[in-house]
Amino acid sequence: MGVDWEPDPSDSLKTFGAFVQALREHHGYTREQFAPLVSFSVHTVASIELGRRMADEVFVERADRVLGDTGALRRAAKHVSRQPGLASWFRRWAQLERQAVSLCTYECRLVPGLLQPESYVRALCDEDVPPLPDDELEALVKVRMQRQTLFRDEPRTTFDFVVEEAVLMRRLGGTAVCVELLDHLLAASTLRNVTIQIMPARTEHHACLAGPIRLLETPDAQRFAYCEGQESGRLITDRKEVAKLSLRYARLRSQALSPQDSVGLLQRMRGEL
Repeated sequence: MGVDWEPDPSDSLKTFGAFVQALREHHGYTREQFAPLVSFSVHTVASIELGRRMADEVFVERADRVLGDTGALRRAAKHVSRQPGLASWFRRWAQLERQAVSLCTYECRLVPGLLQPESYVRALCDEDVPPLPDDELEALVKVRMQRQTLFRDEPRTTFDFVVEEAVLMRRLGGTAVCVELLDHLLAASTLRNVTIQIMPARTEHHACLAGPIRLLETPDAQRFAYCEGQESGRLITDRKEVAKLSLRYARLRSQALSPQDSVGLLQRMRGEL
């Protein structure tokens, strides 16, 4: 599913969770006693207290009422700032995304996260080994969908994607998921700040055989790159290395189908389903 997700607790989540646990124990409740009082499962309460899950507003309101109605939990919850569902190594990149004036992505393994419809995200999760618990799965889906608001929230940012045709030929999740995916890509391609190019499966030249690439540029002309593997990711700040990856990406764009031809290919693939 890409490694921009891991159930890794941040300091603020762990601190808030410890605060909930301390209040609960101060009032003499076990987790098994406390869970029905707030109408959440024992597993969810444990996940929040251990810092693995972001408490939503409903939990905070109910827990605050049960634990003295002092407003302390409501105030503390405002300082839990880490977006749930982002891997520790991906968070800095996600922050930079919000500031970028341009974002470029090449992907050869799966559809980039910013272009994934919800059904595709869930199909990826179904293939994950070991399986994610339900609460972590829902957090992943939520954060993946929230990231896609970048297209709307940052209309002056340009988003360029090059995706391998082989990724789209893979029928992950079945026909219904593939149909929704292609419709989603076609809809994204109509946005003025989004460009999608397909790298054909039958090609004699390929500048990015070393793997996926993500590039961005900030308003002050700083350039960064990001590369990831199975269980790790690396933010690249060295200018020479970023320049090298930028050259590869530029060459790749010239080798891929044009945006217009890419839309045509997506439409033909959609018609064949």
